[in-house]
Amino acid sequence: MISRVQDSRIKAKLGTGKIALIFGPRQVGKTTLLKQLEGELPGTVYLNADQPDVQAAMAEKTSTALKAYIGGHPTVMIDEAQRLENAGLTLKLLIDNYPNMNIIATGSSSFELHDKLQEPLTGRKWEYFLYPLSFAEMVKHHGLIEERRLLEHRLVYGYYPEVVTTAGNEKSILTLLTTSYLYKDVLSLEGIKKPRLLQDLVTALAFQVSQEVSYNELSNHLQADRQTIDKYITLLEQSFVVFRLSSLSRNLRNELKRSRKIYFYDNGVRNTIINNFNPLGLRDDVGRLWENFLVAERMKANHYNGRWCNRYFWRTHTSQEVDYIEEEGGKLSGFEFKWKEPRTYKVPKAFSEAYPNSTVELITQENFESFVKVE
Repeated sequence: MISRVQDSRIKAKLGTGKIALIFGPRQVGKTTLLKQLEGELPGTVYLNADQPDVQAAMAEKTSTALKAYIGGHPTVMIDEAQRLENAGLTLKLLIDNYPNMNIIATGSSSFELHDKLQEPLTGRKWEYFLYPLSFAEMVKHHGLIEERRLLEHRLVYGYYPEVVTTAGNEKSILTLLTTSYLYKDVLSLEGIKKPRLLQDLVTALAFQVSQEVSYNELSNHLQADRQTIDKYITLLEQSFVVFRLSSLSRNLRNELKRSRKIYFYDNGVRNTIINNFNPLGLRDDVGRLWENFLVAERMKANHYNGRWCNRYFWRTHTSQEVDYIEEEGGKLSGFEFKWKEPRTYKVPKAFSEAYPNSTVELITQENFESFVKVE
């Protein structure tokens, strides 16, 4: 069993009279995490809301009826809670009437779980996000030496739990994941009438990973209006397929404004979409894989450590750039990503002059552990 960072964080908040809500992509281990917590918390009842009998038993019930169904268990786990009718009101009834009960609920997509739970549970919940496995979690599992040895493998196949734990079957598992689960949340929504367009868009984004993305160019290439492109990318974000960074633009006239980069939550998913599992020595996109890996791992580390900051990239029309920037406490910290150590590296002069109190650090294979918070 690979220990997850969120395990201890969830347990630390139990007994506070609030519900623990766990979000995350499909197949990242939310059910496994619940099962792990179930074994650590005596007197737990696990309910799978995908099951029709669970849905029926909890639909339109009073708090007394719900308590009778759950019994005297001190901890209740509800997997795929968004499947419950009036899920937010149901959970509100439980936590308001039985504040000493520990309630942990999961859901696969932000638009499903947030829409059904957000308003009823205002002030009554702790929220946790579960990503695919992280470099830091795997280092804790089997050591830094072993995980560094597997670095090139991770850049190609990523960190989905089943991919990591089932060596030799990475391609088939990732193919099943992308075809059966990746678009399921998005395609289930009303208004998504062009699944082929969605798939073509994801493919185009995969080829442009870690690069600036023009919505106008995507619109022309895919023969779809810009508003549809924007809507679909937002839905892909809400279903945890991709995430985006905006450009930093404050001081210079030639800074890129309203530009964005788009990253995938997992390198393996990205490579599956473009059907490229070649080793790094046979690829021409190693730099982009390295950047996507580092930005995703940094996002995991920041989230798990409760560190909230604004995130950007920076570039001018003359192609001076800084790959990734964090703003925290009024300070800008920039990072430039290089797979191979360059002979020399100089911080872009325009950036230093525009933001004199900022720093820029070069991140390579030699020093990336500190960047992804391996302690």
